[in-house]
Amino acid sequence: MSDSRLAEAAHPSFARHETFAPRFGWLHKAYMQVKENPEVFLGDDAPLLLGVGKNMANAMRYWSRAFKLTREVRNSDEANSRANLSYPTWEARWLLDEDGADPYLEEQGSLWLLHWWLLSNRPGAKSWAPSWYVAFQLAPFARFSAPDLTELIVRHVNLSYEEAPVKGSIAKDVDCITKMYVPAKRAKGGAPGALEDLLACPFRELGLIETVEHSVSGRQEWEFTTGTRITLPDRIVAYACLDYAATMTRNSGSISLARLANEHGAPGRAFRIREPDIAAAIERVAATTADLQLIEAVGQRSLVFNSDPFDLAWEVLDGQYDHVRKRPGFPTRQDWARTYPKLAVAEARELRNTVEQQLPLIEEISQ
Repeated sequence: MSDSRLAEAAHPSFARHETFAPRFGWLHKAYMQVKENPEVFLGDDAPLLLGVGKNMANAMRYWSRAFKLTREVRNSDEANSRANLSYPTWEARWLLDEDGADPYLEEQGSLWLLHWWLLSNRPGAKSWAPSWYVAFQLAPFARFSAPDLTELIVRHVNLSYEEAPVKGSIAKDVDCITKMYVPAKRAKGGAPGALEDLLACPFRELGLIETVEHSVSGRQEWEFTTGTRITLPDRIVAYACLDYAATMTRNSGSISLARLANEHGAPGRAFRIREPDIAAAIERVAATTADLQLIEAVGQRSLVFNSDPFDLAWEVLDGQYDHVRKRPGFPTRQDWARTYPKLAVAEARELRNTVEQQLPLIEEISQ
């Protein structure tokens, strides 16, 4: 029987980043271009419009999609066309527009939010970064070398997808993961190159992975860090918890903090934080948020939400950024969907493909 955890959570997409980790300014620049022209990534002038080389333009396209800031739809206006057009999501409008929450990603909370969006999956919006999903959500170890993580991802991929990429593509993903999250070492004398490295990939600021200084094996090793995240805002934690709960229900209900901390796909594993940290964050947010409670019964603490967790999640998140949605002229999701109707087409297609992929597994289980 196949292991469906990865297939249910992520699309089989590997090494689409052209070995480039996301760089500071890329997402805003890509959003501003896609908003005006869904074909921007397809034209020969894409590098000129985006101000980067061709490979970097391809990487910008991938990261925009991976962070759920764009959706892609095949260009149906041209016969036999296999080219995908890119459309900005409402989330991209909320975050990256000039009057959005944080267009230049100046707040570290925005980086944590994007990290969650990269890994999260819900019906119609699975992750486009399966190697990242395995690393943060499925890896049974805290310390790893590049070969260790590569082999783990290869095993999950072979168990989850009908067609697997060459091992070299997964190795490129692993290399990109470390480039993305591991802080660059400062050279002796405080060389200015350290600042350039930080600006090159802002996700290094999160401190999620660090280099093992003295590896027993003699190989280059890294480890996932854990503990209290002083740069992770309470409302981002609460948002992620409610967003995760919304993958299971869109009605009022509850979910235990143990699940939020430990389940595959949950915020605790994504952020590498423990149950007490989740509890503390939720407690502080609940103190100022209606329909949100932290209760304890029979020795188990639970997050209780008295309304649709998806809507409540966005109420909590919007409060972190001075209520962007209440600003004059800000579009509702429905307004945005009318402006970009192909977004609904892309979501419907993904939902349909997900159902088709799950049918063989359902039949296998029933036999």
